[in-house]
Amino acid sequence: MNSTIKNYYELCKPNVVLMMLICAFVGSLLASKTMAPLSLIGLSMLGIGLCASSAAAINQIIDRKADANMSRTENRPIPQGEISPLKASIFALFLGFLGAAILVLYVNTLTALLTLGSLIGYAFVYTVYLKRATPQNIVIGGLAGAAPPLLGWTAVTNSVDPNSLLLVLIIFAWTPPHFWALAIHRRDDYAKENIPMLPVTHGIQFTKLQIILYTIIMILVSILPFVVMMSGLFYLISALILGSIFLYYSLALYFDEKNEYAFPTFIYSIYYIFLIFAALLIDHYLI
Repeated sequence: MNSTIKNYYELCKPNVVLMMLICAFVGSLLASKTMAPLSLIGLSMLGIGLCASSAAAINQIIDRKADANMSRTENRPIPQGEISPLKASIFALFLGFLGAAILVLYVNTLTALLTLGSLIGYAFVYTVYLKRATPQNIVIGGLAGAAPPLLGWTAVTNSVDPNSLLLVLIIFAWTPPHFWALAIHRRDDYAKENIPMLPVTHGIQFTKLQIILYTIIMILVSILPFVVMMSGLFYLISALILGSIFLYYSLALYFDEKNEYAFPTFIYSIYYIFLIFAALLIDHYLI
């Protein structure tokens, strides 16, 4: 891949955007018993993906100085001088405008507005204010990152359904234990930049306890689709198994004095969110 293209590609946080698009795609399929036209789903994913990429780029523009001083992010294109903040800003605005235009013209206005709201929530409210204002930053700001399944759902139905909000709630409850495990692993980086992540402000052991508590909340939330008869027994069993494994990692991390379980817990959390949505989708076509 050409180095310039690669740098702009990395500016979009492709792995994060892919995860968001998978959740949005599952949301679009769960919205109806019969599959929506592939052209509609494809254009929806394109518009949502472009807006998510725009938000990712804006996040890196705003955080470029902190990124340059953190080992996890020092190799990003802007800190490395591969892309100037001005060029990155033009690129981000172009992606956001194009994504919103596709959603308005070819999907529906509701999805476009919700997607732009998510973009603003993550790129500006979280990055500019919440991230440095409170150790609960990831809890409050997590709502923006939890929107993808709702966006996929509204793209198909042009309405906000209570079941679609359950999908949002699953990601919302999953975000704190997911991110706090990484925050423990990278605590020194955040402390160096005075970013008030929970392990920095309240200590690692307190954060570990919060991870356990939020994991329990996440498990309880994850069974709600079965409770409201949105999904069946296959999903319930899958959710309980996946949640139990997550809880095992959380407990192992709590009793791990060297914090060696922090990164494996973070990695499992990524698998968890993929698998829980896969279980929802499989169950949807089984019943």
